[in-house]
Amino acid sequence: MHPQNSHAPRPTHALRKPRPNPPRHRILPALALLGMMASGGMAWAQGPASTWAQKIITPEFALKAAQAAKAECSKRGWQVAVAVTDPSGLPLVVLRDRYAGWHTLSAAEGKARTAASWRQSTATVAARVNAPGSAEQAIRNLPGVVMIGGGLPIEAAGQMVGAIGVSGAPGGDNDEICANAALQAISGDLEF
Repeated sequence: MHPQNSHAPRPTHALRKPRPNPPRHRILPALALLGMMASGGMAWAQGPASTWAQKIITPEFALKAAQAAKAECSKRGWQVAVAVTDPSGLPLVVLRDRYAGWHTLSAAEGKARTAASWRQSTATVAARVNAPGSAEQAIRNLPGVVMIGGGLPIEAAGQMVGAIGVSGAPGGDNDEICANAALQAISGDLEF
């Protein structure tokens, strides 16, 4: 027999009954869910946010802060280096006086990075870490951590937006005077 012959035997799967249409009570909710997903209207099913926003000091204001710190130290006769970082401790601006020692660059960056990481002044962190019997003493041996005054977080509207580190003045307390002058110079610019 020829396959196209109408008298040919029919395959067994052709003898099955056709499936009834799915009930509407299953189709309509599925279509509604698809529609909500396509339109972004899944507020009822949202979990925690998968991203977050962070404010960061701009390079222009980082430069203004660094210049203010350097000017304050220069007025006092101190040759310094100044570093301003983003909140993660990555440098945005680094300035150095002509006669500031080579070590002041890495010290200023380390102070800013330390202040950014601990979200506190380096003087506060150093006092806590260097206290006799402190459980945190090992922190001072981490690469890049500088435990001397002169590093401050930069905050705006209750959020850290960067950090500043100054090195080269006679002592960390004097470095911190210059860092505070920088914060004063940009405080009006950072209000959100």
